Amino acid sequence: MHPIHEILGDPTFFLDRLFAALEEKNINASNYELDHLCYRVETWERYAELKGKLSGLGELLSEKEIGGRPIAAFKLKEPIHYRGRRIWCVELPAPKAGSPYPEGYEHAEFVIRQCFPDFIGQHPTADFDTKALTKRVNPEVRLQFEGFSVKFHRQSLEYVIRYLE
Repeated sequence: MHPIHEILGDPTFFLDRLFAALEEKNINASNYELDHLCYRVETWERYAELKGKLSGLGELLSEKEIGGRPIAAFKLKEPIHYRGRRIWCVELPAPKAGSPYPEGYEHAEFVIRQCFPDFIGQHPTADFDTKALTKRVNPEVRLQFEGFSVKFHRQSLEYVIRYLE
């Protein structure tokens, strides 16, 4: 059992739901790197507590203010294993005023190799949110599902933090 299970809970149920949702949209993510998981919290106290605990499981890559609140990104010493995948990074956003989220895993992000028009064109039944295609660093497209989302971008979180920011 990964030590993250004791801190954030087992991500298996979240990931099972996520991959089932992608399958319903006919998106085969088997060749995409599952870059990181995002875990949301409801309070600043909980953010501080989990940030401290996650620091014991890996390296704090970054804590930057994005969208009016800090977001901490960690590279784990030991990856989370899920169905042959190794997930090395976890993102922990502080709560954002006016945007309450229940605590738990909230999204996952994949790295894709093809350009966005080709990727979107390969999945005509998926209703991609393309607002973030205009981001200066690491643009992305997103699919929203009941209670979680999935994002697709061209660079990993760790690469962006280490080399592009």
